[in-house]
Amino acid sequence: MTCEACNTIPPVIAVGYEPKGKWEELGGLKTYITGDEAIATKGIVDVYDIFGIATQTLQGADRLAAALGAVVLVPDFFKGDKAEGVWFTDPSPENDAKKSAFMAKAMAFEPFLPALEGVVQAAKGRFQKIGSWGGLGLCWGGKVLALSSGPGTLFSVTGQVHPGKLAAEDAEKITIPHIVLASNGEDPAVVAEYKRILEGEGKPGVVDTYPTMFHGWMGARANLENEDNLKEWKRGYNQVAEFFAKHL
Repeated sequence: MTCEACNTIPPVIAVGYEPKGKWEELGGLKTYITGDEAIATKGIVDVYDIFGIATQTLQGADRLAAALGAVVLVPDFFKGDKAEGVWFTDPSPENDAKKSAFMAKAMAFEPFLPALEGVVQAAKGRFQKIGSWGGLGLCWGGKVLALSSGPGTLFSVTGQVHPGKLAAEDAEKITIPHIVLASNGEDPAVVAEYKRILEGEGKPGVVDTYPTMFHGWMGARANLENEDNLKEWKRGYNQVAEFFAKHL
């Protein structure tokens, strides 16, 4: 059975995972690259959350690459910077200042859109067998992908999981198949608006909620040693793989 036929992620390693990919520069950004470049005809740009490069995120990229027979890229948009968990768990004047400075930069989403476009354009030159590109965003990255899915988009399909700064006006501008996997940490009213806009007769979108999961369950904050988180992490990545297999 080919990967295209199954579209199911390989078994997940809960502890001690060793990423399978390599690092190169693409579009001026250090980028994690995973997947079989010799055979891949599909590509995905995986945009991480505010906690940056994390083993859980890289395992997700590896698993999508295997399930879809695709090349998956994880660019380091923050260029080595990232949010630190201690800023949220141990508030102090120093930590609050660092958090505010980082978040001010990260939440100005527009400057990251040309950087994403630069990665895709560089990837098109680097991986010439690949005929279509998708984009998946985690939390912060979901907003970047939503803003990059409108008229003139470089992507064939996009998605966002436990999306940050979810806004119905972004959904109104999306012109391609788009999947949203929400957690219990997003505003249910906005998730419902997304569902109204993206789903329905003649619309290819999917909006689903994982009601027992916290904001971040598929990204850097995933606790794969927790049985419920592991189960829903796997379910989420399999749902993304199935949707991308259909539209990419």
